[in-house]
Parts: sequence; C-alpha cells; structure tokens
Amino acid sequence: MNEEYNELDLNKIGEVDSVEVDCIIVDKVYASCSQRHCIPKVEVSIASGKTFKEIRFKPGFIVPGTLAITDIENRPQFRRVMFTLRIPYDIIYTDGTSEEKFLPDILKDIVLFIPDARDEFTFEIVIETSSRTLGMPIVTNGKVSFAVGIFVIVKVVGRVQLLIPTFGFCPEPIECEDFSPKDVCENFEYEPFPDFFPPQYEDVFDD
Repeated sequence: MNEEYNELDLNKIGEVDSVEVDCIIVDKVYASCSQRHCIPKVEVSIASGKTFKEIRFKPGFIVPGTLAITDIENRPQFRRVMFTLRIPYDIIYTDGTSEEKFLPDILKDIVLFIPDARDEFTFEIVIETSSRTLGMPIVTNGKVSFAVGIFVIVKVVGRVQLLIPTFGFCPEPIECEDFSPKDVCENFEYEPFPDFFPPQYEDVFDD
C-alpha cells in the first residue's frame, strides 16, 4: 500500500477525539479447519503442436449438488459435512495460449461446529485452496506429469450484525497517480561519458 496513504490515515486518526460505536453487517466465521492433500501423479495430454510452459492453479470449489450437512448423534451443535472438492488449473503453452483442466476430485467428509439457528438463518460452507506443484513437471511423449500439494481451509460462515468500535468514516484518499511512460532519454542524460580510447600499457599493468 502507498506509504503516503498510510501516513494520511494515521494523521486523520490522530485527530479523532473519541472512538464511536457502529453496527455493521459482516460474514462471521463460526468455525474453520484445515487439511492438506498430496496427489503424487497427475498426467495430462499436451495439445497437438503446442509446447508446455507451466501450470497455474485456480481456486477450488465445491461441486454443485454434492454438499450434504447432517446431524451427528450425541454431538449437539456439530454437523457432518460432506462434499466434493474440485480444483481447476491451466496448462500454459509457450505461445501464450492455455487449456483448463481439473485435478482429480477430492471427497471430503468432516465434522464442523455449526450451531443451531432459526430457520431463516443460513450458514455457508466456504472453501479456500492453495495448490502447488511438487518438484518439476515432466514432459514425455506428448504428456506432462506432475505431483500436486494442496492446502485446504474449510469455513462455516454466517452473516451477522456486529457492534464494533470505529474511528468514523475513512479519510479522503490521496489523488490518483496518472500513468505516464518514461522518457527513454531521461536516464541517459545523467550517464557519465565512457572511455573513448583503449587503455595504454601502463593503465593495465602496474610495473
């Protein structure tokens, strides 16, 4: 973030005489858990006439229609949560084109704290993923194979109204900076003159 903007914020906050109390509507995380998965080998064909460059992962998501939340006997306020996690990724080619693929689906069957609530109140199961290749992808016979490590965070989220301390509205931001291409000659104007002539013997050897 721009340092000047940070300084502006601090100065404005310093001018506030007292802290106000505001009521806001936010998505509150009621519970969360993390897991990791390793897929030792994923193999996919490379498009004809293309040259593989790299793999880029996209955010994982719950496959529509697979989420199921059920009660657990003798464990009030906790639920069994089952769903299928799918993670897309792009095969990037050297010519700038790409193909979207999917990692093998991951079946989740976990226990999460989901408290009892009125019928009109709904919880959402939110997924966050961080995927990375393990080692270098191997390209042979028109296919690329790679291993993948996946970090998964599962959250139980509910929209609630919270009372929080505030310093009032945010200060007016600084003026936007207009983009302007740099003059290629600007730095050249300050470069020292180079040596125009080759060195002499005494410049190279110190007798």
